[in-house]
Amino acid sequence: MAESKCLSVVVPCYNEAGTVKELLARVLESPWVAEVVVVDDGSTDGTLDEVRSVGDPRLKVVEQVRNMGKGAALRRGFAEATSNFVVVQDADLEYDPGEYGRLLEPLVSGEADVVFGSRFMSDRPHRVLYFWHSVGNKVLTTLSNAFTNLNLTDMETCYKVFRREVLQTLDLREDRFGIEPEITAKVARTGARIYEVGISYSGRTYAEGKKIGWRDGFQALRCIVTYSPIWEKLSK
Repeated sequence: MAESKCLSVVVPCYNEAGTVKELLARVLESPWVAEVVVVDDGSTDGTLDEVRSVGDPRLKVVEQVRNMGKGAALRRGFAEATSNFVVVQDADLEYDPGEYGRLLEPLVSGEADVVFGSRFMSDRPHRVLYFWHSVGNKVLTTLSNAFTNLNLTDMETCYKVFRREVLQTLDLREDRFGIEPEITAKVARTGARIYEVGISYSGRTYAEGKKIGWRDGFQALRCIVTYSPIWEKLSK
């Protein structure tokens, strides 16, 4: 697979001053990256200053004046992306930008329209952390699959890569972490060719800045139902 700068990386970030500069360095090292769109979601810890200190012409910085949530930041970032392919990259160090080539392979070869990076079908290194988080993720993924008729192993993964033309057809509405099941449901409706690729994962603890919690799990449940074709028919 020939290397080519064909990827827009959308980075939503909120209070990630401790990691965002190192993360951007890793992203910009990738031979695939044409542009990086960082959406600062109302950070109060100096994140924006850290981002602006990165001197690279491929970097676009978008500022949300108040914290609106990951979904709102992603919508803004997606609107700014201009490359053939678009990937979501969290601003922490849980996901490895060195794996962009693996994620892009089915897209560049013309086999896929959307690729999910799965933490649960991989033999790559994983930091061992919270049991109940993994249970919750598997429950949400199973429910999402039931409503979308997909067979994903990791619906909640950060690493989702899209052909930009597919992404542009999605009318996304969720402001917070409900964006993950919403994206999955709406991609399923398009009939896009979806692939999964195994990825590594270096999860962080709450003490290290992890933000997602049990309330987000309930929001994900709501979104799984709300954006399903079944609910759409019942609500008409």
